[in-house]
Amino acid sequence: MALADVKQSATEARLAALSMPEGGCLAASRKAALSRVQTLGLPGRRDEYWKYTRPETLTAAEAPKASVFASDEAPMFNEFDRLQVVFVDGVFDADASDDLSLEGVTIDRIADICAQDIHWAKDLYGVLEARGQSPVARPLAALNTAFAQDGVAIHVTGTPRKPINLVYVHSAEISDAILHHVIRVEAGAEATILENGPAASRFNNCMEVDIADTGKLHLVRAQGRDHERRAVTHMFARLGSESVFKSFSLTVNGILTRNEAVIELLGDDAIAHVAGACVGDGEVHHDDTVFITHDAVNCESRQVFKKVLRNGATGVFQGKILVKKDAQKTDGYQISQALLLDDDSQFLAKPELEIYADDVICSHGSTTGAIDEEALFYLRSRGISTGEATDLLTLAFLAEAVDEVEDREMADAIVARLEGWLSRRR
Repeated sequence: MALADVKQSATEARLAALSMPEGGCLAASRKAALSRVQTLGLPGRRDEYWKYTRPETLTAAEAPKASVFASDEAPMFNEFDRLQVVFVDGVFDADASDDLSLEGVTIDRIADICAQDIHWAKDLYGVLEARGQSPVARPLAALNTAFAQDGVAIHVTGTPRKPINLVYVHSAEISDAILHHVIRVEAGAEATILENGPAASRFNNCMEVDIADTGKLHLVRAQGRDHERRAVTHMFARLGSESVFKSFSLTVNGILTRNEAVIELLGDDAIAHVAGACVGDGEVHHDDTVFITHDAVNCESRQVFKKVLRNGATGVFQGKILVKKDAQKTDGYQISQALLLDDDSQFLAKPELEIYADDVICSHGSTTGAIDEEALFYLRSRGISTGEATDLLTLAFLAEAVDEVEDREMADAIVARLEGWLSRRR
């Protein structure tokens, strides 16, 4: 069978296993997204941006089985005062969630919006995802737009006094969660969104973020420790003038995780930072794929990704900065680094710059290495065990990525959680 036929058959099988919510103001966006999936086909290994990551378990008609991870530690962010919005295996749990009322923000369920004829989310749902299909196809994101059963629409009009925490609970060994969130930050407004938890045995998550002039959004995500989970996430962001978007992801284990970020800086003086720290141990595959477009004057972007890999883990980074011809005075920075703690692990990187303006500062770098033997010897000579010294050097290596979290208390909590995880795996 020809490759095109294999891809079409896999796409048809996946679509046949899903049902699209009907009616409501999002119906047209869903139908357009379905058409994109049918035209593009689901990804295969021959696709340029999937050559390092096998997508078969993400595109199969049925979700693979994943044991529910039992942990005696409190969920991430529990020590912070926040508004919790809980999803269990991809379904909103009203009993576990807080009251969704919070000054400076309104929160509605996507499932409820589907039954309405008019809602502000109609003008955003699927719009940024559709823009993000060029120049690189992202069919799993289009699949999400077409079939997501739930999620939230968050409209930020002021400065909420506490973060909004999207909590994803995995409770069934075979669960296939598809969630879609849309976030609109108005001019001068500012908010923090937290995400944590493994969500399901297979998770497809899409977030569309539209930030108006002078708006600010901080996104901090901690993907759960469930070893057998599989996840693909998509984040599409559009920034206006003098707006700020900062995102950080912490990923520990998970048999397969693919995080995609597509960010457009469309207003002058906008700032976008996207960062990630990954700790992989054993049969782990973690992929960060980032595409940032500068299309305005005097904008700044940073991509900072650090991965610590051992016992056969694989890390992937594919990052691109595109600077259009009128995007003068661009400041673009990209760094991807891996620390390999043994000879069995690997890091695959594809950094890219594409620049059409002449007054820019852009740089990218990618390195792979082992623990610094001199630093390790120095720590051991002062009475620190090999395991403890390795953990200290590992935390120091991850520090540049964690420092992208602007809230210092939250950054300290992330470091403390990493310390605990590393010590238990020593």
